[in-house]
Formats: sequence, C-alpha cells, structure tokens
Amino acid sequence: MAKSKSKEISNVKGFFRLNVVDPDGTIRGDSGWKQNQITNSGYQQFLMYLLAGSAGSLRPSHAAFGTAGTPASADATLVNQLTETGAKPALTTGTGGSKSVNYTFTLASGVVAAASTIMNVGLYYYTNASQVNSNGTLMAGNTYASSSLATNQAINGTYQISFG
Repeated sequence: MAKSKSKEISNVKGFFRLNVVDPDGTIRGDSGWKQNQITNSGYQQFLMYLLAGSAGSLRPSHAAFGTAGTPASADATLVNQLTETGAKPALTTGTGGSKSVNYTFTLASGVVAAASTIMNVGLYYYTNASQVNSNGTLMAGNTYASSSLATNQAINGTYQISFG
C-alpha cells in the first residue's frame, strides 16, 4: 500500500467586522474584515479543553469593546474596556460552512454614557449574567482604525473563527 503524500494543515484564525450605525440605519463607520489574535487562554480554554472533553472548556458568550490597543497573547482583558452596563452584548452563534463559526452581536444605541473612540473588540466568556459587567475570559481580540461612537449610535458586529 502506497503512502499518501498529502498533509492536512489547519490553522485557527479569527476575523471580525464592525459597523457603527446612525439612528436612521445609515452605516457611519465600517472596520472592514480584520484578522484578530487568539489569546493563550483562547487556545487553551476554548479550543484545547473542548477537544479534550475537559469540564473546564469555555464557549464565547459576549463581545466587548475598548478604547486602546491590541491585546497581547497573554492578556485576559481588552485594553481600556468599556464598562457601562450593556456594553458587552450577548452573541448569536451560527456556522459559516464546515470550517468556521460565526458570531453576531449588537451594541445598542444609548448604552455608552459619553461619546467614545472605539479601537478594539474581543470575544469573551462570562460564567453568568451578573458577571457580564466584570472581567470574563478573553478568547480573542484585536484593534482596528478607530471609530467615533456617539451615544445615539449602535455597533453591529460579526466575528468569525475559522479552521482552515
């Protein structure tokens, strides 16, 4: 029997896209698709533990936004994360084919108390609803060209974790 020379190479990558939306539905800002960084905790607790069937495995439950730079691979939180109640919207989960998981979310207008310059986004797990306004476990995140966010604007987001 001949040996097969083909190899399956798989890389896990995350991508996100954000739109800042005016009250009338006009898209005021669009980040475009950006690749993110999966953190060390993201690989361990969200991917490795899941494949190992560990009771400690986690699944992304919320998005979060911040006003500063890129998280390092060892970071547990985004830099200068928004802390207002409701500033960490819950995720809706779907699939994007056989090799990706898609998450969508909306930061509703009126959530931020003052105009902000949004510069980063991330995926989190929170153990329960009351923990959403504290720090959870950061799976992935990155920075992008900043967007001004007025108190009457919303953010619609899509996050994709791709295996391929």
